[in-house]
Amino acid sequence: MKKSIKLLSLVLVVILALGALTACGSKGSSNGTPTLEDIKKNGKIRIGVFSDKPPFGYVDADGKNQGFDVYIAKRFAKDLLGDENAVEFVLVEAASRVEYLETNKVDIILANFTVTDERKEKVDFTNPYMKCALGVVSPDGALITDVEQLKGKKLIVNKGTTAETYFTENYPDIELLKFDQNTEAFNALKDGRGDALAHDNTLLFAWALENPGFTTGVEALGNQDLIAPAVQKGNTELLNWINEELTKLGEENFIHEAYDATLLPVYGDTVDPESVVVEGGIVK
Repeated sequence: MKKSIKLLSLVLVVILALGALTACGSKGSSNGTPTLEDIKKNGKIRIGVFSDKPPFGYVDADGKNQGFDVYIAKRFAKDLLGDENAVEFVLVEAASRVEYLETNKVDIILANFTVTDERKEKVDFTNPYMKCALGVVSPDGALITDVEQLKGKKLIVNKGTTAETYFTENYPDIELLKFDQNTEAFNALKDGRGDALAHDNTLLFAWALENPGFTTGVEALGNQDLIAPAVQKGNTELLNWINEELTKLGEENFIHEAYDATLLPVYGDTVDPESVVVEGGIVK
C-alpha cells in the first residue's frame, strides 16, 4: 500500500511539472522572455498601455482602447502578425510598467514611457517615437508660473513618473501628494487637495484645453525627455524588431499620421507637432 501511494505521488509530481512547463511555453521561452516565434505562435502580442491618460492611452465609452500609443500599437500588431486586432491590450499604471515587463505580463510597454538611466537598468528601451518635458498645471486663480512658487504648497504627482523623481531629487522641500492613477491625480487638483500638478507637458497641454480654468503655467521644466517602447531586459530580438519597425514607419511618416489622428483633434494649432513627434526613431 505504501509503495502504491509513493508511486501515485511521483506520478502526480511529474504531471504537475509537465503542466507547468507547458504553461510557461505558451507564454514565452524557457527563461520567460517572449520571443518573436512565441508571439507568432500565440497569435497575439501583449502590449501595456494606459487606461486613463487621454489622448495617449485611454478606454473610451464603448470600452475600447484609444489614443496615440494605441494607434501605434495596432500598427505593430498588423506588421508583425498581419492583423491590427491581434493585440492584447494590458492596462498598466505608471508605477507598474517595469514590473509588468519583469514578470512577463506584457511583451511591450507602449505607455508614454520616458527613457531614464534608472529604468534602463531594469528594462530595455528601443529608439524613441516621441519627446516631451515636464510641465506644471494649476488653477487660473492661483496660477503657478515658476517652480519657486511651489514652496509651501502641495504638488500633485503620479507614483513612478519622472515628475516624482525630478521633484524628489531637485526640490525636496516641496511637499508631494502622490497618486497611482492619473484620474485620481487630476481629481485631486480639481477639488483643491493640491495646488498644482506636475506631469509630461504633452499631457498637461491636452488636459488644460479640455478643462477650462486651468493653465500649464510652467510649460517646460528640466531637460527634454524621450519616450520609447520598452521590452524585457535582454530581449534583443524583440527590441531589434521594434527598431526596424520604427525605421520603416519613418519612411511613410507614420508617427505624424498617428499624431494627426489622435493628438491634433485635441491640440489644434496650440502645439507644434515637431515638438512632440520623433519619426524613424531619430531625434532631429
